Amino acid sequence: MATVLLVIHIMVAVALVGLVLLQRSEGGALGIGGSGGSGGGFMSGRGAANLLTRVTAVFAAAFFATSILLTLVAQQGSGPSGGLDSFTIQGNQDQPGTGTGNPLEGMQLPTKPPSGPQVPQSQ
Repeated sequence: MATVLLVIHIMVAVALVGLVLLQRSEGGALGIGGSGGSGGGFMSGRGAANLLTRVTAVFAAAFFATSILLTLVAQQGSGPSGGLDSFTIQGNQDQPGTGTGNPLEGMQLPTKPPSGPQVPQSQ
């Protein structure tokens, strides 16, 4: 499913790039297909601009739709996400409401600090 959707997404992206390049730019420097109002162009006049604009909008909507679908398919196959979703606070599980709210409540702390740096002994 994901592979088919990815191939469709790539084809839509390539077609969208081609459609954008075919449109006549405002400066007239980058447009490939438009040649003003002369009869020698691929399509001329307002009809070409309206058609290319509408087709580009359709392909842009298809690009966004396939992007969202690819994201949903990728999240469906993954396990629980990291971060705050899997973060839980461990408290007194036997009797709810008896905890003091101290996060260090169940930890054992050393009674005296180590004397000096700990260096491994070689044998």
